[in-house]
Amino acid sequence: MISGITGSAEYGARRALPDAPLLAAAAGRTPTRRPVWFMRQAGRSLPEYRKIRAGIGMLESCFDPELVCEITMQPVRRHDVDAAILFSDIVVPLKAAGIDLDIVAGVGPVVANPVRSAADVAALPRLVTEEVGAISEAVRLLTAELGNTPLIGFAGAPFTLASYLVEGGPSRNHEKTKALMHSDPKTWHALLAGIADITICFLQAQLKAGVDAVQLFDSWAGALSLADYREYVLPHSERVLAEVAAAGVPRIHFGVGTGELLGAMGEAGADVVGVDWRIPLDVAATRVGPGKALQGNLDPAILFSGPDVLDREIRRIAAEGDRAIQAGIVGHIFNLGHGVLPDTDPSVITAAVELVHSL
Repeated sequence: MISGITGSAEYGARRALPDAPLLAAAAGRTPTRRPVWFMRQAGRSLPEYRKIRAGIGMLESCFDPELVCEITMQPVRRHDVDAAILFSDIVVPLKAAGIDLDIVAGVGPVVANPVRSAADVAALPRLVTEEVGAISEAVRLLTAELGNTPLIGFAGAPFTLASYLVEGGPSRNHEKTKALMHSDPKTWHALLAGIADITICFLQAQLKAGVDAVQLFDSWAGALSLADYREYVLPHSERVLAEVAAAGVPRIHFGVGTGELLGAMGEAGADVVGVDWRIPLDVAATRVGPGKALQGNLDPAILFSGPDVLDREIRRIAAEGDRAIQAGIVGHIFNLGHGVLPDTDPSVITAAVELVHSL
C-alpha cells in the first residue's frame, strides 16, 4: 500500500513506494521478491499492443497521453512485472524540440537534415517543458493507475541521439559520427552539450510529473573504445545524470555491447548499471565496482529456446546476481540484456517473470 508522499522542492511531491521490490533493490534494501521487468516489454510482442497501434504512427502514439498510458499498462497487467516503463521512443525529445525527423517502418528514425558542422550544431533547437506536455500528462495518468508498481521514465543518452542526428538514421559503423568526433572535437562537444540539455529537460519533465525512476539508454555506446567513451561521451552522460539527482529516484544507465565500458559507465553517476547478455553479472560487478545495483541480463533469444533452457538460464543469472551482491553490488534487478524481440511469445515472458519471482 502506498504509504505517503515524498519529494524535493525542485521536483515536487511524488508517490512513496517503500515496498516496491525494484526501488528496494536499487537502493540496497532487501526486496520482498527478486524484481524483474523487461526492456521493450510494452511493444510488438503483445497482440493487444499491435491491435491498439493499428494505423497509428509511432511518433503519433508517443504524443497521445491516453494511448501511452494504455500501452505502458499492458505488460504490467499481463506479466506482473515489478515496473512499468514509459512507452516512448528515443527520438521523442528531438521531435518535440522541433527537429525534422520521422520513424520509418523497417528502418527506424530518419533525420531530414543531418547535423555535420558547427553551423548545424548552432542551429539546433532547444527543448522547453511545454513541448512535452503530452508526455507529462501520460505520466500523471499512469501514476494514478499503477498502484504500487513503479513507473520508470525514459530517455536516450547524448551519444546515441548524436549518432542518429549525424548519421541521419541508424548506422552499423557510425563512421560519420566518429569522424566528426575525432576531426572536430569542439563541434562534437557542443553537439553533445546541446543534446544533453534536451535530454535533461525531457527527464526533468517526467520527474516533475511523477516517475519513480529513470533509465538513460545509450544504445550505440558499445561502438566506442573505452578511451573514446571517456573523452567524448562520459562527461555529457555524467551531466545528465547529475542534473536529475535531486529528484532522489533511482537512475539506471544501460548500453548495448558495453562490457568494456562498464567501469566508466558506473562512474557516470547512475545508481543502477544495466548489463547486456555478453558478460556475466558477477564479472560485471568487478568492473562496475561496489555501491551500485546491477540490472540484467538474460539474452532475449533465450525466450525462444524452450522451458528447460529458460529455467536453466534464469537460475544461472539469478545465481550470478547473488554472487555480484556478495562482491559488493547492492542489489540485482532481473531484466533482459536488451529488448524483447517482436516475435516473442507473451506467455513465455509471463512464465519467466513467475520463475524469477519464485527464486
